[in-house]
Amino acid sequence: MPPIPADPTVVHPMPDQPRVVLLKPLVTSPLITVGEFTYYDDPEDPTAFENRNVLYHYGPERLVIGKFCALGEGVRFIMNGANHRMDGPSTFPFPIMGGSWADHFDLITGLPGRGDTTVGNDVWFGYGTTVMPGVHIGHGSIIASGSVVVDDVPDYGIVGGNPARLLRHRYSHADIDRLLALAWWDWPLPHLTEHIPTIMSGTVDDLEAAAPSPSPH
Repeated sequence: MPPIPADPTVVHPMPDQPRVVLLKPLVTSPLITVGEFTYYDDPEDPTAFENRNVLYHYGPERLVIGKFCALGEGVRFIMNGANHRMDGPSTFPFPIMGGSWADHFDLITGLPGRGDTTVGNDVWFGYGTTVMPGVHIGHGSIIASGSVVVDDVPDYGIVGGNPARLLRHRYSHADIDRLLALAWWDWPLPHLTEHIPTIMSGTVDDLEAAAPSPSPH
């Protein structure tokens, strides 16, 4: 009997650990996309991730998170709606206070942004990470606990600090190219299931040997 894949549609993949949720089944906003098996861990209310952990998200910028990402407690994405004007003497958003001040709402709408915030596949976010607007985080990267990510993170990079800086790459540039070409996160789920040990603890050579054969044309 072939191995049985895990179910990407359940909210609680570990029934005895309600603090762990898969995010894809929970997301309702059209501005947020999350890939299969990406999870969030929080002892308070992990099911409220969309409102508690994605902040100032008024659009049109989107948050796109790939598959197989691990988000530790307190990971937050600050979106472009948090921006204030910085080209005048004051950064205070007077129009949101109401009264006749609201007549000047055009002064705080349409502020320039950095575009969508995107996270690749197989990214590990440590406890209390903050991601600023418009950042691109590459596949296979690791974000150290407490980091404030203000710039793009390369594929298979390890970053940490405030602001987060590149500490090192997990693999050589040649091996990173091989890993990106293999893209194990896109393998058919039954095939992926058969090769979990290789994906978790094998070498890049092992992963290449385990890759599914290309479909005949």
